[in-house]
Amino acid sequence: MVDSGKLLGEYLQARRKLVTPDEIGLKHSGRRRTPGLRREEMAYLAGVSTDYYSRLEQGRERNPSDQVLSALARALDLDSESAQHLYALAHPRTRRGTPASRVERVSPMLMRLLRGWNHTPALVLGRWMDVLATNQIAEALYDGLAHNDNLIRMVFLNPESRTFYSDWEKVAYHKAAHLRAAAGTDPDDPFLPELVEELSEESDEFRHLWARHDVHFKKHESKGFHHRDVGDLTLICESFTVNSAPGQQLMIFQAEPGSLTEKALAMLGSLSSLDVSMSDSLVPSPARAPRAPVAKPVTVPAKAPATVRGPAVRDSVEPEMKEMNARHAMWQKAW
Repeated sequence: MVDSGKLLGEYLQARRKLVTPDEIGLKHSGRRRTPGLRREEMAYLAGVSTDYYSRLEQGRERNPSDQVLSALARALDLDSESAQHLYALAHPRTRRGTPASRVERVSPMLMRLLRGWNHTPALVLGRWMDVLATNQIAEALYDGLAHNDNLIRMVFLNPESRTFYSDWEKVAYHKAAHLRAAAGTDPDDPFLPELVEELSEESDEFRHLWARHDVHFKKHESKGFHHRDVGDLTLICESFTVNSAPGQQLMIFQAEPGSLTEKALAMLGSLSSLDVSMSDSLVPSPARAPRAPVAKPVTVPAKAPATVRGPAVRDSVEPEMKEMNARHAMWQKAW
């Protein structure tokens, strides 16, 4: 079990170092050897003794009152999301059990819901941003990008994501902050350390952002994409909690009515339909093993546009593919 006192102490220390005396009106003289506030300054602002605050940062004081937490949030000038994270670290929930594997199931009803959105990209995410299921147009939106079975790994480990996302720095910040927020609600999840270790070892940007302890919860926001086939897209992203599966999120992308993005999405839907037709005409090779999917497959109709994420095995090509490729090229030229 993770030491909750240590997590709270690390958070307080990281946030204290991000606050400067000038930002909160504290008088100071000369240059400082360390960034941010000193412990005694933080204790003064929160109305507690320096010794008590030091014990909090060191993880030796494990049960701060709500009054103390509220004072700390004010002293650190935390927004509502960061204050919520502070309370979650101070009063962690007890985990009911340890999962045997990272596999998560998507309910058949949710899969049917995804199938009904032909022009709206939609996907289901797990707690750590594993892509558990997509509909056909969402599959086309992310098609061809490495690590697209997990969105945070795709952002930090795939160089192509820097051109796929119009504002990569903002997306990267939000992804790291969302992972930090999710970790605060379930610090004992056995799969989190492995993911954080991988990202920290392979991405300097992630390591820097993770050390800040910023938090961000998914909500309504606009995102820009650059798709290789249909160009620039500006989509409104909405996330919804899946109540029947704790930790899962339904994420949908919508275009403004009458916008160029709406037209581009219609084009993408047409192209993805061509791709499905082409893949149906392919014969899988028994000698090539597909990569293991992140989530356990959910039983759905064989040609349903909502799919559980897994490999597309494409090896031998039927003659009619030439015609389909020509139609694909015509769409691109028309666009």
